[in-house]
Amino acid sequence: MCTQTDGRATSLRGVAYAKVGTRELRANLATALRRAASGERVIVTDSGRPVAQLGPVDAPAGSTMDELVARGLVVPPRRAPRERAGSLPPAIDIHSGMRFDQIVRDLR
Repeated sequence: MCTQTDGRATSLRGVAYAKVGTRELRANLATALRRAASGERVIVTDSGRPVAQLGPVDAPAGSTMDELVARGLVVPPRRAPRERAGSLPPAIDIHSGMRFDQIVRDLR
């Protein structure tokens, strides 16, 4: 983790981030939001303890499974996933106001 508290950017696993205290965040909210919108993570701390994170809405580059496999951060599965069609029971209609015991009785 970053030990800086002055808002300067640091890097954790290739993603730039900054630590900002709650008082500084209140005073400089617009700056923190601009940094988050540009793709940087802003970690909000309370008494030096991380409590929240601001970041971009869209997933950062390198977060799709194929990209993570290519970077060597994730091992792909060795087998193809099994088909599970039909393993779930058919859905039942539940009407608003029905009691739970009535629903169970209808299922049996």
